[in-house]
Amino acid sequence: TFLEGPVLHAGENESFFQPASSDDHATLFEHCARALDSSLRVGAHGLPLFGTGDWDDGMNRVGELGKGESIWLGWFLLTALSSFADLAIARGEPLRASAWQAHAANLREALERNGWDGEWYRRGYFDDGTALGSSASAECRIDSIAQSWAVIANVAEPSRATAAMAAVHKYLVRPNDKLALLFDPPFSQALPDPGYIKAYPPGVRENGGQYTHAAAWSVFALAMLDEGDQAHALFSMLSPINHSSTRSDIQRYKVEPYVMSADIYSNPQHVGRGGWTWYTGSAGWMYRAGLEQILGIQLHGATMVIDPCIPKAWPGFEVVVRYRSATYSVSVDNPHGVSRGLCDVTLDGTALLGDRRRLPLVDDGATHHVRVILRPLEMRSTSIDSMVS
Repeated sequence: TFLEGPVLHAGENESFFQPASSDDHATLFEHCARALDSSLRVGAHGLPLFGTGDWDDGMNRVGELGKGESIWLGWFLLTALSSFADLAIARGEPLRASAWQAHAANLREALERNGWDGEWYRRGYFDDGTALGSSASAECRIDSIAQSWAVIANVAEPSRATAAMAAVHKYLVRPNDKLALLFDPPFSQALPDPGYIKAYPPGVRENGGQYTHAAAWSVFALAMLDEGDQAHALFSMLSPINHSSTRSDIQRYKVEPYVMSADIYSNPQHVGRGGWTWYTGSAGWMYRAGLEQILGIQLHGATMVIDPCIPKAWPGFEVVVRYRSATYSVSVDNPHGVSRGLCDVTLDGTALLGDRRRLPLVDDGATHHVRVILRPLEMRSTSIDSMVS
């Protein structure tokens, strides 16, 4: 079933009420499809509407008049539309799939045409057309999630995607403070007013502190760019145990070292102090970043994909994967000191042919031994380190 409630009146941004269950029923796919269909309206720059908050609900006045646009949401929506277009085709809905694919193509063009700021992607536009997350902005000049999702969406112009993450490394990652900021500088006095995010002091929570959910996305993006050293360094920096390794660290961090903290302050009076713990989705994203992107172990139905992106200094690693009643003992060797490489794979002593990164899984109750040897890829023409230096 669906939920029902009153439509917001003109000038009303939110309403609190007890929703009722609708008599209308639909499949889970249809629920998702209607959500996607409702997000296809665009603003003057051809970008998705920001509304009263996209991912960051603290920015609830960026698009409250219905004209503000979100560049981050553009990348995110591209990813969702692509995945759901495949589902729609599989379910016999080619017209819906075609509409989503056409919108995605237009959206990609608009993102490159109106999203790129010169060194990174902007965050969006206010209702009055003022850019958010631009080098011309006095506050929130660069926001990390627009850069990370340009990479995660896997459709951005490659040189721009690399430059965008180089900007994150240069302007938002602070190794000495063990912080990866959501954006910088924090909101304080500048106009237009982005919303209640300014109620937080500068450098606290979303307002220019580290919002760990977003920082985990940066780990994803770095690994997808084959930057194994940087991805692992950022992953280690975000790990809560590394915020509590000394007595002084403990006194500064002040929260539990065994769970992810949703946010960590960058405010000069409280640098490194942890915020809310226990409730953040960043824990799941960190787990996925480590397992799926750095170690490169992904499960897709009855197939295991092995595609690591590790520090060059790692000689290798081992992972045990259980698939139903079977156990797969995976050993990855890195004799050439690469971050990502072509994979020579053997399964129980037999070399795999074809796409050797894709391993078929069998529910047979047995223990299987997988050996992977990484070989160098062709040298990439540009790296984040060279761009930063």
